[in-house]
Amino acid sequence: MTQLAKFGSLAGKRVFVTGGGSGIGEEIVTAFAAQGAQVAFVDIARDASSALCQRLKDAGYLTPLFEYCDITDIPALQRTMASMVDVIGDFDVLVNNAANDQRHQTEEVTLEYWNERIAINQRPMFFACQAVLPGMKRKGGGSIINISSISWHIKGAGYPVYATAKAAVVGLTRGLARDFGAHGIRVNTVTPGWVMTQRQVDLWVNDAAEVEIKKNQCLPGKLMPQHIASMVLFLAADDSAMCTAQEFIVDAGWV
Repeated sequence: MTQLAKFGSLAGKRVFVTGGGSGIGEEIVTAFAAQGAQVAFVDIARDASSALCQRLKDAGYLTPLFEYCDITDIPALQRTMASMVDVIGDFDVLVNNAANDQRHQTEEVTLEYWNERIAINQRPMFFACQAVLPGMKRKGGGSIINISSISWHIKGAGYPVYATAKAAVVGLTRGLARDFGAHGIRVNTVTPGWVMTQRQVDLWVNDAAEVEIKKNQCLPGKLMPQHIASMVLFLAADDSAMCTAQEFIVDAGWV
């Protein structure tokens, strides 16, 4: 088995993750717990999230703090984050992970659908960043990692609102980096390629998709959630102390 890095600076850090109950988010929560961090996360998948907390507790890690939260409800997100701070203290790390890549065609998009997609994929990122700012200022620093997607880089079809929101992640990162940097807070983007989460495998990865993956990736094999989590850990740790305002693409060379 490959021996991956242990980041000493992450032990005891307070980490908040959106959408931490399944897929890439589940792997991010697991990876931070394995580093000795105290993780708090929100999700709408109660059963999966509770099961994850139990698995990590049984493995001997600090049990993550989970709360159900629909992140499209910004006041609820703000209240939940504040209540978690009351329990474990100010956050050192924020990972804006939650998203939904539901397929849609331009002709089908209504104003209501547009607003719904933005409410899931874009709006919560800003308000989560806003929510952690006071605590990170008190701590004298922190790391914010916003998760984007190669969808807009590769001109992916069939999800224009999703691609718009994910392109905006890079703008958000760069738009906050200067102001936040004055307080020692780093803000970066991690951009995954086509990651083989269970959702992707169940919904989209057919024979044609397998051909596309082999054609476009420079590296053979499948891109997995742990590959994304490894980059997130690096950017959260002190090892990346002078990295900010950047986009780190993890896509096996697709872009």
